Amino acid sequence: MAMLLGKKIGMTQVYDEQGKMIPVTVLQAGPCTVLQVKTPQTDGYTAVQLGFEDVKPSRVKQPAAGHAQKANTTPKRLVREWRFAADQTPEYAAGDQVDVSMFEAIRFVDVIGTSKGRGFAGVMKRHGFGGFPASHGTERKHRAAGSISSYASDAGHGGNLKKGKRMAGRMGGDRVTTKHHQLVSVDQENNLLVVKGAVPGPVGGFVEIRSSHTRPQS
Repeated sequence: MAMLLGKKIGMTQVYDEQGKMIPVTVLQAGPCTVLQVKTPQTDGYTAVQLGFEDVKPSRVKQPAAGHAQKANTTPKRLVREWRFAADQTPEYAAGDQVDVSMFEAIRFVDVIGTSKGRGFAGVMKRHGFGGFPASHGTERKHRAAGSISSYASDAGHGGNLKKGKRMAGRMGGDRVTTKHHQLVSVDQENNLLVVKGAVPGPVGGFVEIRSSHTRPQS
């Protein structure tokens, strides 16, 4: 399994052999440092821990700085861990560098990021409600949610609303996975991946990139 940490650079467009325009997202992917390799003997499971983007030791707590020092590297701003199956043995060691070259033979990737935070949003923006009529007779209720009907009481289970009722509330800022992005190009010199379509998060947001689990690569 190929996996890397990176950052969203932005969107642009490219043209294929037929001259068709393709919207793409440019991702800075790595280089990442292997901070730790976990094994069933030492940790009870198999995993590889990667770190991306250096940060000043004064900006992190002592345990994080000591953890990076064990791998002979500097503290990292983003640290994530990938698990492997019990019968798999990762071909990595603490301190190794991984980069976009591992994606050379990959055709499709999944990208994980944090969606843009929208703050407190009403039902029309958050869930796509149609709103009330704008004609004569509707008084200052155009964007209201309307009746909550039988969802108003969860009798026998407490005085709260029934779960699942779509209402106004905090929107965005969630972990989002978008799957099966076609990998358009790999720039090893600049550590860039160009993938088809949009990925979660703002420009400059951190992302996790992995080879697609559910789509054949050949």
